[in-house]
Amino acid sequence: MGHRTALYDAHLAAGGKMVDFGGWDMPINYGSQIEEHHAVRQHAGVFDVSHMTVVDIAGAGARDFLRHLLANDVDRVTPGRALYSAMLNDSGGVIDDLIAYKRDNDYRLVVNCATRETDLAWMEKHAGGFAVDIRERADLAMLAIQGPQARSLVAGLLSGARAEAVNTLKVFEFAEDGEWMIARTGYTGEDGVEIMLPGNDAVTLWGQLLDEGVAPIGLGARDTLRLEAGMNLYGNDMDESITPWEANMGWTLVLNDRDFVGRQPLLNQQQNGHGELGGLVLEGKGVLRAHQGVHVPGGSVGPDGEITSGTFSPTLGKAVALARLPAGTTGPVDVEIRNKRLNAPVVRAPFARNGKATYKPL
Repeated sequence: MGHRTALYDAHLAAGGKMVDFGGWDMPINYGSQIEEHHAVRQHAGVFDVSHMTVVDIAGAGARDFLRHLLANDVDRVTPGRALYSAMLNDSGGVIDDLIAYKRDNDYRLVVNCATRETDLAWMEKHAGGFAVDIRERADLAMLAIQGPQARSLVAGLLSGARAEAVNTLKVFEFAEDGEWMIARTGYTGEDGVEIMLPGNDAVTLWGQLLDEGVAPIGLGARDTLRLEAGMNLYGNDMDESITPWEANMGWTLVLNDRDFVGRQPLLNQQQNGHGELGGLVLEGKGVLRAHQGVHVPGGSVGPDGEITSGTFSPTLGKAVALARLPAGTTGPVDVEIRNKRLNAPVVRAPFARNGKATYKPL
């Protein structure tokens, strides 16, 4: 039996089909993955993301510690704002991607569940020499409510400072009220909020949202939504062997004089060149899947690249993928699907946002 979130019984009550996900029992869907996907693009959906690991970083050395640990610079944001960053190993590979929330006197990180033990061990290893206190917050649950109607529906259920936060926060801002942290962030390409809150409160809010017609959304639709939005999934699109340059995360790097873990290999790669992550759209029939080979015109005999994430896009009605490609790849490429080669243009993600196609050919 895996770990269970505070909402486990609520998932079963909503018809959730439970699967193992990074050691947690989580819903893959509640009936129809496609309907759940469309609910988020067209109305609103609620995700239980309590399996994510919340870590509070406090102490006089917290800022210096995070400026050493993260490839993005926490000094880029003021209190009340969040920052997306990679945490790298010594060779510049991505140990995890995470969001750092800058509070008045400390920081909160939200990292992936599958990398929890590696992440915590890496943080502890690098904490030596810094006056810092690292505390996992396993007591907190986390709900993501996403979609064009998400914020208005959530605000209608809350009052006071919490409702005001949902109504007024800008993208990547957050506010706290008691044990609640409300952030205008998400993993779907739609507007919405993510709320960290005590488990009992999460169960109550979940019930209220479902009563308001907000659809419960499982891991299946979470994956198709994030892929349409061109967002990376750790373990697919990047891992410890892939640097941020190769995962379309160069925009998160701050290569100033700050000496962070993995910096020198990134500088070397910036000078010497590197592969990149591109988007593919299959105009004809067929489904793009991870690990399918990609052939670039005039390339080598074997595959020149590989799909890292692929799926059928419910919004577009065609297959889309992220693929690791040689630097500067443009124009159509061939994808190997069941010993056949199918033509696919290279595009710039995101593929879809706000219910519409947004990709541009390269």
